[in-house]
Amino acid sequence: MLGRTGLALLGLAAIVAAREMPKDMQRAADIFDNAERHETIMAQKHALWKRQREAGLFNSALYPPVNDVVKCVDGKAIAVPGDPMYTFNCDAMDLYQFLPHGDLGSTSAGGSSSWGWVSPEGREFVAIGQEDGAAFIEITKEGKMLYLGRLPPFSENAIWREIRPFGDYMVIGSEAEGHNIQIFDMKDLLTIDPTKPRIWDKKAHAIFDGLPMGRTHTVGTNPETNFAYSFGAVPRFDICRSGIIFINMTDPLKPEKAGCAAMDGYVHDAQVLTYKGPHTKYVGREIAYGYNEDSLTIYDITDKRRPTIVSITSYEGAAYTHQGAVLDPNNQTYILMDDEYDEFDGTGLAKPGNPVTYIWDISDLEKPKQTGTFINKKSYSIDHNQYIKDGFSYQSNYGSGFRVLDVSSIPSDPTGAGVKEVAFFDVYPEDDALPNGGLLDFVGTWSSYAFLPSRFIFVNTIERGAFVLRMQKDGPPQGNKTMKIF
Repeated sequence: MLGRTGLALLGLAAIVAAREMPKDMQRAADIFDNAERHETIMAQKHALWKRQREAGLFNSALYPPVNDVVKCVDGKAIAVPGDPMYTFNCDAMDLYQFLPHGDLGSTSAGGSSSWGWVSPEGREFVAIGQEDGAAFIEITKEGKMLYLGRLPPFSENAIWREIRPFGDYMVIGSEAEGHNIQIFDMKDLLTIDPTKPRIWDKKAHAIFDGLPMGRTHTVGTNPETNFAYSFGAVPRFDICRSGIIFINMTDPLKPEKAGCAAMDGYVHDAQVLTYKGPHTKYVGREIAYGYNEDSLTIYDITDKRRPTIVSITSYEGAAYTHQGAVLDPNNQTYILMDDEYDEFDGTGLAKPGNPVTYIWDISDLEKPKQTGTFINKKSYSIDHNQYIKDGFSYQSNYGSGFRVLDVSSIPSDPTGAGVKEVAFFDVYPEDDALPNGGLLDFVGTWSSYAFLPSRFIFVNTIERGAFVLRMQKDGPPQGNKTMKIF
């Protein structure tokens, strides 16, 4: 039986561990709801990329291709001996090819999102976001990229170009005003001769024009319910308040607006899944896990006419809740989340500048609990996007590159104590000689796609171009299970 001291210690431990907290409504009104924080971050990124562009760092001529396999040996993958810009820090991961954005049809570079598609015959393709459109490649059995062509932007250029799959289609959104959402049929790639790359009409195979200003920050899909989604479509004073816009994709060539969820305002990104998990009340419901600038906001969007909020939960050190992913879509009990601004702002656990992955227990959707964190002390950078499959989190963390975490221990130890980094490839050697071995800025890799059956990993970078990597000790085969990512 515990005495008073023991009870007090338990209470203190609970306080220390319980990092979730109610949303600070005054703080939300001051810097989030009015878009101040978002516009600040966007302005910082634009200013940085403008300086880089003026310095010639978006010039593909600076980045010659690497076509030979480069092994990671003793922590280095040396593509060009004696050249620090082609000497990549790494661990347990090899380079199979690098191509600059110019070799992928772009005249302005600016890499962003990416997503893969596998044909019925097993051929592997990737759609690549770039400032001036979307490029398409096939990855061969040898891990080489064949450029097949590109889809121009529907309106003006914008580096924010988000891509998600819907069956054989890619859903492509942009922050460019008037761009709308392009629907592209990936089956078109099957007959392309790579010696004659094609430029498609900007109308793609279909256009969704139901956004208030034709802009969206991110997009998502749930093929199980025949819906796609727009997140963060400005303006915030529109009836949908930059929340979740529902797009009926029953006929992908005739996408239709079916309402929106505006209740918690701006949604930066979200993962939408048909719920499978321990909270029996919601089994079979369509749940959106929203990353809403200062909170994890969970929605029930089953009824598109009457969506509801299940819970809104903030956390200590919230600087800009950016993105996350459910640990196991077939048992939705935990979420891993990243905050894009905590390292940059020196906030909370991210004050030292090491990327922080936040672990949430969502076994009760109405009362999420933050059970722990993983702080990657091997890395000094901002974290950006992560995707999870079969116990591995694949993270694109800006200047520190592509990182792979083994997160399989979380169900048995949700504190994160058992999480470990098992491989990485630093695609941005420009910052390696700095005092901390890295840079807290929006450089390097934006996104990755690590779910191809071949185990080749595609990494898209902002300035340079595209990398094809492969782990030396592979995780579980990506083709042996069907696990829903988006």
